[in-house]
Amino acid sequence: MNAMGRVSIVGAGPGDPELITVRGLARVRAADALVYDRLVAPELIAEAPAGAERVFVGKARGFAALDQRDIEALLIARARDGKHVVRLKGGDPYVFGRGGEEVAALVAAGIPVEIVPGVSSALAAPASAGIPVTHRELASSLTIVTGHEDPAKAEVAVDWEWVAASRGTVVVLMGLSQLPRIRDRLLAGGRAPQTPAAVIASGTTPEQRVVTAPLAELPEAVVAAHLAAPALVVIGDVVRFRELLAPSALHGVPIQGTAPDDSRIEPGPALFAATTPTATRRLTGGRHG
Repeated sequence: MNAMGRVSIVGAGPGDPELITVRGLARVRAADALVYDRLVAPELIAEAPAGAERVFVGKARGFAALDQRDIEALLIARARDGKHVVRLKGGDPYVFGRGGEEVAALVAAGIPVEIVPGVSSALAAPASAGIPVTHRELASSLTIVTGHEDPAKAEVAVDWEWVAASRGTVVVLMGLSQLPRIRDRLLAGGRAPQTPAAVIASGTTPEQRVVTAPLAELPEAVVAAHLAAPALVVIGDVVRFRELLAPSALHGVPIQGTAPDDSRIEPGPALFAATTPTATRRLTGGRHG
């Protein structure tokens, strides 16, 4: 009988492979089995040892490679085979990542498990777009909510009236498909129609695109720009800082375009296209060099 293995549940970060933590990368490089999600950068998957098993368990709207319970059973089975299993999840495992469910299942099965926190897209994507989610003069609080709740729940858990009444920044994850409904509920709850807002698609990656518009006009601006998931929404006065801070966030002057209703559409950092291969070489070199 094999000795008991273990599971490391690792946050891969928001998309850019360089934004994984040092500990997270070390766990990936020591994996016997890598169980990874849809939004994990291919460069990180390649960091697992050549002989490691790689299992894709990604989910998207209306699609799941494996049911959540099946994923948990897979982690348990591989650990019982004596393997070091790395469960690599986008962002941070405990920020709408079902990390708590997986840890609970592993603990109940008697499997040793550790959590390696990751950089959440809720913080990193706005930063990469030049938007500080807090600011001493404008936003002393940050509310992170999901725009895609479990459909099996009896009632909606997000109190949108409370969110609307809050005076700080609001970040909505996985809310692109529900953006008109979210906009309407925030306006009904008292948020001003002219509140600055942004949608960031594929944040921190070479495909990053950003649309900014007043809250009341945001869904229409996003449709006009043909943005696609993964994307998050930022709502609050801090979005105004984008014009000042975006050049620094993008490592150069951002390319700008004009959308209908004077919304701004800006592609992601052009320099990333040049730096991403270098980042990959640094990651790979750290293991083999």
